[in-house]
Amino acid sequence: MINISLENSLLLAQAAPAGGQGGILGSPMMLPILMIVVMYFVIFRPQQKRMKEHRLLIAGVKVGDHVIMEGGEHGIITSVKDRTAMVKIADNVKVEYERSKIAAVTKKSEVVEATEA
Repeated sequence: MINISLENSLLLAQAAPAGGQGGILGSPMMLPILMIVVMYFVIFRPQQKRMKEHRLLIAGVKVGDHVIMEGGEHGIITSVKDRTAMVKIADNVKVEYERSKIAAVTKKSEVVEATEA
């Protein structure tokens, strides 16, 4: 009799489902999918937003804008072509840059001219 009850308890213990497999994530494939979704919102989406803003900045450049180039040079746009822009960086010094190398466009009110100071 003891053998039968012992065998029954062993069979019941083996038939019970494992508790950790259902869990919060459901299937084992949910973790990689969740990681990809998080990476998209943390890394890729903000980068795409910055690239879009930079394209709009470059497209909106016009003559007379004060710009800061990627190398740190400050200047004023004197002419704009399809792919390039002529930038005046000092008196009688104009340099032609690729438009994609414009890092920022500053407002004219932010730049203090040497004659005003």
